[in-house]
Amino acid sequence: MKLSVAVAAENAMPSAFVVWRGFEESARKASELGYDGIELALKTADEIDPDKLAGLLDKYKLEVSCISTGQVFAALGLYFTHRDPEVRKRVVEVFTGLIKLAKDFGRIINVGRTRGFIAEGQRREEAEGLFLDMAERLCEVADPMGVTIIIEPVNRYEINFVNSLDEGRELLQKLKFGNLGLMPDVFHMNIEDDMIGKSLIRNAPWVKYIHFADSNRLAPGQGHIDFDEVFEALKKAGFDGWASIEILPKPDPDTAAKQAAEFILPRIKAYNNSK
Repeated sequence: MKLSVAVAAENAMPSAFVVWRGFEESARKASELGYDGIELALKTADEIDPDKLAGLLDKYKLEVSCISTGQVFAALGLYFTHRDPEVRKRVVEVFTGLIKLAKDFGRIINVGRTRGFIAEGQRREEAEGLFLDMAERLCEVADPMGVTIIIEPVNRYEINFVNSLDEGRELLQKLKFGNLGLMPDVFHMNIEDDMIGKSLIRNAPWVKYIHFADSNRLAPGQGHIDFDEVFEALKKAGFDGWASIEILPKPDPDTAAKQAAEFILPRIKAYNNSK
C-alpha cells in the first residue's frame, strides 16, 4: 500500500476538498512528509501541464495516485445523471481529457459527486439509466488506455444516489467492464455502511483505492474511527493499492497533512511488512 494526499491548483474553489493548493508547493511538502504521491483534484485536464507535472514528480520522487473529479461537479456543474444531453456531452468531453491525462499519470479516475443524483421529479430508474449509460461510454474510452474508473460512495447528507459500498457494487455489477471499481472513503462509510471492516471485506473484489479521513473529517487519529479495524480488513481483503488523505485542512493545511502522515505512514509500513 502507498499513501498520497489530495491537492489542487492555486485557483481551486474554496470548497475544493483538498489539503493543499498549488502543485509545486504541494509536491514539495508531500515529499518532505514522506507521502508516496499526490492525488490531483482537477476541473479539466488543461489545469496542469503534463511536462511540468512529470518534472515535479521526478524532482520530488512522487507519483500521481489518482485524478479526482469533485470540482467537475462543484465548479462546472457537470454530472452523469443530468437530463440535458448537451450537458452529458460536455461531461464526456471533460472526462475524456482527464482520462487521457490519467493514461500517463496514475491510471485511475475517481467519480464522486459527478456521478450525479436523483433530481426532484426524477425517478430513480431514470437516474440510474443515465448513470449506467455515461459510465459505459467513459469505460469504453478509458479501457484501451489502461485507465480504471472508480466510483466513490458518498453519504446521504451530501448526495442521494450511491451512498454505501453495497449500493455501488450492485450498480457496477450491471456493467460488463473490467476497468471499473469502487473507492471507499472511511468517513462516508462511518455514516452509511453497517461495519467498515465487514463492508470492505464483503466488497473486496471491487475496492481499487481508498480515502482516509476520520469521523470528523479531520486527519486520521483525530476522531473515533478504528483504523486498526480498517487495516485488518484491508489485509483480509488483499488490498495492495493506494490510500489517499482527503481531509479538512484544519487546524491548518500543514498541520493536518503532518498529523495524517504521522498517524498513517507507520501503519502502512507495518501493513506492507506483514504481507
